[in-house]
Formats: sequence, structure tokens, C-alpha cells
Amino acid sequence: MQIIANGISLGAVLFLMGSGLALLLGAMGVLNLAHGAVYMVGAFVTSTLAVDQGYPLVVAILGAAVICAALGLALERLFRFIPGRPNEQILMSFGLIYVLANLAQWIWGPIAKAPFRISWLEGAVQIGGVSVPANRLAIAVVGFAIALMLWLVQDRTRVGAMVRAGMDDAEMTKGLGINLDRVVLAVFVLGSAVAGIAGGMGGLVLGANTNQPMEVLLMALVVVVVGGIGSVPGTLVAALVIGLLDAFSRDRFPEMSSVMLYLLMAGVLVLRPTGLSGRTA
Repeated sequence: MQIIANGISLGAVLFLMGSGLALLLGAMGVLNLAHGAVYMVGAFVTSTLAVDQGYPLVVAILGAAVICAALGLALERLFRFIPGRPNEQILMSFGLIYVLANLAQWIWGPIAKAPFRISWLEGAVQIGGVSVPANRLAIAVVGFAIALMLWLVQDRTRVGAMVRAGMDDAEMTKGLGINLDRVVLAVFVLGSAVAGIAGGMGGLVLGANTNQPMEVLLMALVVVVVGGIGSVPGTLVAALVIGLLDAFSRDRFPEMSSVMLYLLMAGVLVLRPTGLSGRTA
């Protein structure tokens, strides 16, 4: 049960990492590989505001979300210069990863930040006889709350209908008079804000360091591949499955833990290339 609790909390972080990336890929048709760097910025900003400056954690995470949303706005403007050119977009993404990682090293230094210690999240909560660390419980609650919010926006609002329409047929959507560029911008900003929240919440157990852009990117890609492009429920299920698989494998055979994740991804690609959601790019 302790392993399950750890896996669910990790799954919540993975969902926050992968949901924005999945929506961006579905809405734009391009894989923004710099998404992990946005997560890193969110982690460092939260560390600065909550640990160094003493702001409440909620304020720090909201500040990280705002800064990452602004960063997402800037990134979206850059991607507009090379529409429909995936090779150039991927190369630019990797360039942005190195630029943002070096800027973070210049601002915050090369030494990694330890997991954030927040006084009211110290200790554990007893749930059904299982001792769940308070910080992991908070991560799970925030992750599921954002999952519910994104699902409601995607499936129950006019903006969500526009996003789904753009995923299915961009040309027809534009022909109906919908400004798809604004929709893409809104999704980019929202996805980046969620990545900032993921960095802030993930920092409670993972800290912050300049290696995170690539580490987060790999995990987010596994979540997107398994869950499917542009699907919030698919991404959530995939994140939980991967989180639980990672937690069990680290406990039972730690030397094979990372291999298990990629075996899962390979199996999904072979058996169901469109992922759990069944949506194609």
C-alpha cells in the first residue's frame, strides 16, 4: 500500500508534466520538446519564492505558473516562425532546452536544489492504515484537481470544442471562421502554466536542477505515447499506470525500473500506436 501511495503521487506529477505536452501536440501538430525546460523554470521559481523568500507555497506555485505562462507565450511566438516544419521545430526545441538550462544555471547556480521543505507538509497522514507523506498527498490532490479542470475545459466548454475540432481537422476549423491561432496560443499558455505548477509540486519530492529538462522530457514523452495525443483522460490513466509501474519496479528490481517504462511504451506502440485515447496526430 505504501508503494501504491508513492506511485499515485508520482503519477500525479507525471500527469502534470505530460498533459500540457499532449494538448500542445494535439492542438499544434508539433512536439514542443522544450516543455521539460518550462517545468525546470517552474521548479526553480517555486524554490526561490517559497524557500528563499518565505512566501506561502500556494503563492509561490501561482507565481511559477504565471512566469511559465509568459514563457510559453514567448515560445509560441518562436514556433510560429517555422510552421509545418517538424525538423526545424525539433532542432529549435533542443536549442531552447540548452539556452534555458544555461540561463537557469547562471541565475540559480550549478548546485541542485534539494526537495522543498514546507513546514505544514512535513510528516505523514494516516489513510486506511497506510502512512502517506503529506507532501505526496498534496501532489496527488493538486494533480487530480487539475486533471478534472482540464477535462471539464476540454469536454464541456466552447473553447474545448474548438481545440478538439482543431485536432481533428485544422483546415475545416479555420473554414468555419474560428481563429485557430488564438486557440493554439491559449493552449500553449495553459500547457506552460500547468508545467510550471508541475515543477512547483514536483519540487516537493524531486527538488530543482538543470538536468531536469531532459529527464522530464523523457518521462513526459512516455506518458504522451501511452496515453495518446490530446486526451486528458488518456494522459491521466497513462500517468497513473507509469507511476505505479515505476514505484513497484524500483522496490522489487530497481536495476530494471527505467527499462520497464520503455518496455511499456514499446508495447503500446506495437499494440495500439494511437495510445489509450485512440486519437491520431
